[in-house]
Parts: sequence; structure tokens; C-alpha cells
Amino acid sequence: MKFLSLQHIAIEDPGTFKDFLLEDGHSLTTIQLDEGDDIPSNLDEFDAMLCMGGPMDTHMEQEYPWLIPEKKAIGEYVLNLEKPFLGFCLGCQLLGEVLGGQVVKSSPSEIGVLDIHSQEDIKIDPLFNFLPQSFKALQWHSYEVAGLENNKDVSVLGSSPTTKYQIFGYKKFAYGIQFHVEIRNTTVDDWAAVPEYKNALEQSLGSDALPEMKNAVNAEISIMQDQCKMLYQNFLKIISD
Repeated sequence: MKFLSLQHIAIEDPGTFKDFLLEDGHSLTTIQLDEGDDIPSNLDEFDAMLCMGGPMDTHMEQEYPWLIPEKKAIGEYVLNLEKPFLGFCLGCQLLGEVLGGQVVKSSPSEIGVLDIHSQEDIKIDPLFNFLPQSFKALQWHSYEVAGLENNKDVSVLGSSPTTKYQIFGYKKFAYGIQFHVEIRNTTVDDWAAVPEYKNALEQSLGSDALPEMKNAVNAEISIMQDQCKMLYQNFLKIISD
């Protein structure tokens, strides 16, 4: 299968999801938007699109003009071609905007290993049916999706006390995931080296927050990586259907 990954900073790639698909012999085309890569004109040649996180926000089109063609490409892929899509963090927010929602400031920011609660419908969802009623996930965001209530093709699958749209699905082939299920063992250290992420971490949790964050992730990472493997396997089934 051919995967297309839209990335906004090199350090934030599809993580363990990428590792799984490459181990299985699938191809991955990476578009590094922040480095000037162009999005392919023929999106239909790809079996699935991944859209990753980044330190910028969806409204920053003047500072990051490539956000404009990226949003158009996501709209083409999801709304017109109706092909499988996964958006993580910023990618989740971009999907929410394409589907007619808004991206608003979180109050407060969600940073840390925090609880997410699944909705009842998740039990019959083809992608997330493996998730328990409550689970812990790595959060590192200050904006979130809102206002998708009028899109009848959108289902809320998971929420946190702060963020309603932690997981949402569109017609059971396109999904937004606000948290990070794709993390590797090195992810927290890697991301803490990004100034914007480091500042957000320290503003939310204090100047000595990094060791605590690492300990919290290490306590859950085997479960998180198992969940990513199940997500990957279910996504392959969606692509094949």
C-alpha cells in the first residue's frame, strides 16, 4: 500500500505507526511542508493520507503559506476522493477545519499524560473498537477542534474534560486524533528539544516538568505502543475494504 505523510517539522513523523508500515513493506512518501516540499498533484495514487503535528497553528496562513494548499489537499482527499485519512494533533485540527469546524484555544492547554474517555459508539467503530472506556494518552496541545455538531457525518468517539473532539471520525474512513498514539521511546526528549514545545510544557507544568513527563510516559508507553499497533492494523483493514 502507498501512504502519503504530510509533515510540518521533521522530528514529528508518524512514529511507531511509520515503523509498523515500513516493517510490513508498505511505501511511505513524506512531504516536508516546512522545508518547501510540494504536495503531489495526483493524490488518488495514494491509498491513505497521514497528517502529522507541528508547532504552528491552523490560523497561521500568513506565517506558513503552505497551510493553504495543505488544507485544499486534505479537502480533496477526504471530501472528494473519500479515501482513508488519519490526522494527528495539528493534523486532527486541519481535518476539523476542512469538515466545517473551528480550531479554538484550549482552556487550559492539555500537556501531559492525561485521561481520555471513549464514547459508547467506539465499540462499533472500525478503527478504534479496541479502546477501553478510559485510557491514558500523551497530550501536547494548546488548540482544539470545536463546532462540528452540524456535520452529521462526524462522530465523536473520545473526549477529555477539556477537549470534546479528542477522537472524531468522518464517515468511518477519515479520523482526527488530538492526542499522540504514535510515540516512540525517544519522543518526549525529541519534542522537548523544539523551543515551542519546551515553552508550552514549562508554562503548563513548570520548569522542571520534563523528568515528570518522561516518567509518566514510560509508565504507559507499552500500552500506548500496543494501541498504536492495533490502530495501524485496523487502518489497514479500512484501506482494504
